[in-house]
This record gives sequence, C-alpha cells and structure tokens, in this order.
Amino acid sequence: MPLQLTRPLAFIDLETTGVNLACDRIIEIAIIKILPDGTKQVKHKILNPQIPIPQGSSDIHGFTDEMVKASPTFKEVANELKQFIDNADLSGYNSNRFDIPLLVEEFLRAGIQLDMSNRRMVDVQHVFHMMEKRTLSAAYQFYCNKELCDAHSAEADATATWEILEAQTIRYQNLGNTLDSILEFTGEEKIVDFARRMIMDNDIEIFNFGKHKGRPVADVLKAEPQYYDWMMKGDFPLHTKQKLTEIFNRTLLKK
Repeated sequence: MPLQLTRPLAFIDLETTGVNLACDRIIEIAIIKILPDGTKQVKHKILNPQIPIPQGSSDIHGFTDEMVKASPTFKEVANELKQFIDNADLSGYNSNRFDIPLLVEEFLRAGIQLDMSNRRMVDVQHVFHMMEKRTLSAAYQFYCNKELCDAHSAEADATATWEILEAQTIRYQNLGNTLDSILEFTGEEKIVDFARRMIMDNDIEIFNFGKHKGRPVADVLKAEPQYYDWMMKGDFPLHTKQKLTEIFNRTLLKK
C-alpha cells in the first residue's frame, strides 16, 4: 500500500563543508515535502557557508568556494526554510544522525528555534540497514530498480530517499504504511541532544561520553558544576549546549 500520511512529510538532504555538527555548514539543501494527498513540493537552495570548503568535501559534492560566494547565507533563507517545514514530520537518509541535527544547528546559529517536540523523524537508512544493510545508491537500485546517476546532488538524493521509503512500505508488510507504524518497527531513539552526548535512560538524562558516561547529568552538575563550564566553552554543538543549560538551570532550581 502507498505511504499513508496524516500531515506533511519533509525529506531533507544536505551537502556540507564536512561532518562536524559543531563547526561545519550547509552548502546545499533540498527539501521534498509530500502532502497527505500525495502532492509534492520542493524547496532547493545553494548557500554560502561562510567558511572555506575543504578540498575533500569538494571532491564529493563538487561545490567550491568560488561557486557559492554569491549565494545567500543560511541566515538569509532561514525563515523561508522554517516556514516550509512547519507542521511537517521529517525524513531522510541518515537524517536522524546528520541532516536534521546539522539543520537544527544552523537554525540555532541564525537565532531561530525550530520546535522539534512533536515531530516524528523517520530515518530511511535505519529501515534499510535493518533489512538489507547497504548504501543509498544500492538502496535505490534494490528497492526502485533505478540507478542513482546524480548521487550527492541534494535534490536527487532527497527524491530517491522518498521513493525508497515508499518502496519499503510496499515490500515489507510488517513495516506498515504510516509514520507511527514505521517508528514502532524501527524503534525511536531516546536522545537528549542530537549529537548524542546525552541520552535518556529510564526517563533520566545521562551522559553518553567521557569520564561521566552512564551517570545522570543532574548528579554530575550538582557535584561538579565546573563540568558545565567546561562543556559550554568546549567544541560541542549549540544544541548540546542548549539542552545542557536547560538541565543545569532545572538542577539549580531544585536546590
């Protein structure tokens, strides 16, 4: 059966200066938004990342500093992008670990809060790896019997991802054809911040890295408040610092 949607689903794909959530930037963004009636809307932007594009990244996606120097910055198009994905659930290929976290970072850098509290996020790569464990190009060939000729073009990748999810719901009957049924099958990760420096364990925020890994965040902040200062000064993503500050402020109020 075709994918059944109760509200818009936005497939997001990015081409970037690199893969570090804290310091890398978006160069190209494509959003394929599918409405519940099946209508497709497209938003595509080439952006000036305002930092040099490493040669290694250029070798992958083809963008150079010269090519994007006249393009708008993310901040200049942020409100337009936010309006386009308002009230939409989100999807992509490896999107829960990269595309969506980096997009949230860019919105935060632009001074815009993107409400993620009621959004469902379906990572097509997660379904694919659970079932077949291959790459996006192989997934496109496997599920859609098509060759992904324009790989690393954000719009082509996002469109292919949408087609793959549609094909997955047809191929795997136990997957269902709603976002809720897909997420029930794949399992939703209980994270605090998108960089996964903190995760949920029995409804308690715990650190997921470093010397305090496995310890409740609030307990660490009470016993070692300087750890908060160290993280806030460190090279952590803005979203991590935002969530840490929320826990820190909540912890102080409990004193």
